[in-house]
Amino acid sequence: MDNALLEERVQQAVELFMQGYSCSQSVVMAFSDLYGVDPKTACRMATGFGGGVGRMRMMCGAVSGVVMLAGLDTDPEGSASAKSGCYKIVQELVETFRQRNGSIICAELLKGCPVTPGTAASERNAEYYKARPCAQKVESAARVFAEYLKSKNYE
Repeated sequence: MDNALLEERVQQAVELFMQGYSCSQSVVMAFSDLYGVDPKTACRMATGFGGGVGRMRMMCGAVSGVVMLAGLDTDPEGSASAKSGCYKIVQELVETFRQRNGSIICAELLKGCPVTPGTAASERNAEYYKARPCAQKVESAARVFAEYLKSKNYE
């Protein structure tokens, strides 16, 4: 897959986020078809990871999206070596995101942003997008995964 196609995937993730999908949904949906996962299933699979896992501000949902994609990209067998290989890839991808963004924790990435407690998803409007760095985090996470695919010469 060439740079232009990977860049399209990165931009698609940002566009999905700007359309109202969560950070995790946006990242997973932008790449899910590469693994035979339809967008609706990808969206449903990633829903609970938004807002730092169920809006608890834990691991960034965009990072969770990358972790889900890494699982789709690795051998499905249940052996210890297969799981270890996936864990290695996950640790490398997550560390790359952390180095570029300073953290993988949603609450730390949103420090200083207005965040209301509770389970209700935030209303998406111009103020929401202006006040939060989430679109940039979605772009960063999608780019980390695109770079990973390029490094392994994904076809």
